[in-house]
Amino acid sequence: MTSNDSNERELAHPELNQDEGGIESAFVEADPARKETAILAETLPIQKASAPIRFAGFWMRFWAYLLDLAVVGSVDRILINPIFRALDIPLHESNLFAPISIATAITFYAYFVLMTKFFGQTLGKMVFGLKVVDLKGEKLTWGTILFREWIGRFISVSIFIGYVIVAFLPKKQGLHDLFADTSVVHERQNEQVYN
Repeated sequence: MTSNDSNERELAHPELNQDEGGIESAFVEADPARKETAILAETLPIQKASAPIRFAGFWMRFWAYLLDLAVVGSVDRILINPIFRALDIPLHESNLFAPISIATAITFYAYFVLMTKFFGQTLGKMVFGLKVVDLKGEKLTWGTILFREWIGRFISVSIFIGYVIVAFLPKKQGLHDLFADTSVVHERQNEQVYN
């Protein structure tokens, strides 16, 4: 059994306790027939209960994020830019605290926070069939979402490695996911587990 199988079992059935080196483990190790039966007993309930959880990898999340950036950029150009032009506020300032920088940052973070809270996914994730889930199986709270999408994403953007680690971790978590104890899964295959 691989480490991913045990991660999937823990996520699908957190109430199952594994006997770590106890009396039952000693009997199972001594008798090969018992060992095979024990392995089947561990895996069968998961197979009957739900499909294995498929965490979304780096490239799926990358394409969804690019689509989200296109959506946010479009909203900025459709709503923010005309308002700034009407008020004669400059659109091209390189200052971090320029009005246009603040307005686009508000649009960016509001989009990710509100879409994740109310739908569990952004438009990019909807297109690619992805969804943000809490690893404890609980519903996403405002605190979790604000921490993940605001503070965690700010850190991940600042330190690019925060996104790249998605490719190497078993639960495909970015730095912002690790902070908030969340992950992104393929929605269609995991509806039974998280609904």
